[in-house]
Amino acid sequence: MMSGNEACAEAALVAGVRFYAGYPITPSSEIAELMAKRLPQVGGKFIQMEDEIASMAAVIGASLAGVKAMTATSGPGFSLKQENIGYAAMTEVPCLIVNVQRAGPSTGLPTSPAQGDVMQARWGTHGDHPIIAIAPSSVRETYDQTIRAINLSEQFRVPVILLLDEIVGHVTEKITLPDPGQVEIINRARPTVPPEQYLPYGQTASDVPPMPDFGAGYRYHVTGLTHDESGFPTNDPKKIDALIRRLHRKIEGHREEIVEIAAEHLEEARLAVLAYGSTARSARHAVLMAREEGVRVGLLRPITLWPFPEQAIFNLAQRLSHLIVPEMNLGQLAHEVEHATRGMVEVISVSRVDGEPIHPQQIFEKIMELATS
Repeated sequence: MMSGNEACAEAALVAGVRFYAGYPITPSSEIAELMAKRLPQVGGKFIQMEDEIASMAAVIGASLAGVKAMTATSGPGFSLKQENIGYAAMTEVPCLIVNVQRAGPSTGLPTSPAQGDVMQARWGTHGDHPIIAIAPSSVRETYDQTIRAINLSEQFRVPVILLLDEIVGHVTEKITLPDPGQVEIINRARPTVPPEQYLPYGQTASDVPPMPDFGAGYRYHVTGLTHDESGFPTNDPKKIDALIRRLHRKIEGHREEIVEIAAEHLEEARLAVLAYGSTARSARHAVLMAREEGVRVGLLRPITLWPFPEQAIFNLAQRLSHLIVPEMNLGQLAHEVEHATRGMVEVISVSRVDGEPIHPQQIFEKIMELATS
């Protein structure tokens, strides 16, 4: 028996995380509490910082020193971390940021579920930056996707956001964990050339430059300013353009490796529900209820929210009459879905923002309304 927050912490250890810096905040605090206990047992380090800004900075520093590092927070803390998330994106520092979402804005409802940070995960920090964000919907999926998130951060040298919500973080379920020895672990690529030949932001076939550990003999400059391949600031438009385009290309060029979706009962569906996180659990139940009534309806569940799985949604939209998007917000992802369908299907947003989860009945009623209209 394990909660989502506990699964996240245990999975991070299996993936090789050995440094955690954070600040307690509901409903993510259990992750910090467990890491405080477990990290010293495996030779890792835990530090409670004075605030979320410093926590994110410490995570970046640990990662630059060669240690897999993470932090966890919720809405207000996630807002405070944004400047340093942007720094990690620009300097290509791999790290994991867990955001167990709660209702907002501001301090909002600290113990209530929400999905209001979807767009903030993509565009929370300033500038045109790449990001990966993943939204599990169960305890076992939280375990698996935490490992995958850390692997992706190492593989692509990018901050990765794990978007849980209060329900996924706190629900307790019986799960069977994989043998740690059978879990795929990806570590960042290290330089294969001597220090005097190393370019910290040089061009590679994968668009992801190798990353040495600080203190291992490779001394290089790290700055949030636009920089050239040597890491030093530049105002050369051509070099700036090359940098920003490479940062995006290393994610966009590997969409097939990054984007993950789950589909149920879509083969003959005329209606579909697109849902993520804990809302996908209600959506699955509603779909099964409607199918018992003879309605041809299916479920599309994006596990990777960013990069957005727009091609899969467009392909599905071409054979649907309606696409329902339930969310614990006022339609943040529904707008993105509508754009992805390119007008091929009517997108129906089903929202709830009162601190309560979306009930299966709410989705079921919308399915039946559309099926009989």
